[in-house]
Amino acid sequence: MNLEYPYFQINFKIYPGTTGEDGLEFARLIERVERETGANFVLTPQIPDIRLIAEETDLTVTAPYMDAVEPGRGMGRILPETIREAGAEGVVINHAENRETLADLARKIERCREVGLDSIVCVDSIAMGEAVAPFDPDSVVFEKPEDISTDRAITQTHPDLVREFIDVMASENERTKVLVGGGIGSADDVRLAFEQGADATGAASAVSLADDPETLLTEIGNVFP
Repeated sequence: MNLEYPYFQINFKIYPGTTGEDGLEFARLIERVERETGANFVLTPQIPDIRLIAEETDLTVTAPYMDAVEPGRGMGRILPETIREAGAEGVVINHAENRETLADLARKIERCREVGLDSIVCVDSIAMGEAVAPFDPDSVVFEKPEDISTDRAITQTHPDLVREFIDVMASENERTKVLVGGGIGSADDVRLAFEQGADATGAASAVSLADDPETLLTEIGNVFP
């Protein structure tokens, strides 16, 4: 397992101001706050920016996507080896905005293992977590799709469900870490995630579109366990 826990993941998605040189400047801000607070931030930029950010900062970088392909033919596909060589430590799989079949999910976890990438698998229910656990992912991201890009943090609206999910995953596969996401947007949301037993948490729009991301990240960094 490459990623160190606990951590807070920042997902740039395809938001304005997060690509190329703008994305690198944003990454340097995140890196500065990480150093000042002693927190552990993991950044997920767009795929073309992975190498730039991995080489120009000390941040841990993960990829937002890859294909379960082998070297060879496959025009337009994203090869896991390329992601790893660019400097990514892990890859997000089955995000609500880019769903996979269960068969593809299993193959992607296997390919991650083969090339040395952490598999970070998104699930939206306890049942889905139970279905994924036998594939032995490095971590699962538990989030309700309807909470994504809202101010309804699951740690605030469904704390008992978060605790139940964490307990179930521990019984199914104690090696797999649990990240809680969906609607996370404040230091209080992050504090609750860790108090409820999550190994990690994260956000996308709350940070990427924040009027003052430095202040928000500093507040988040200050509640790390």
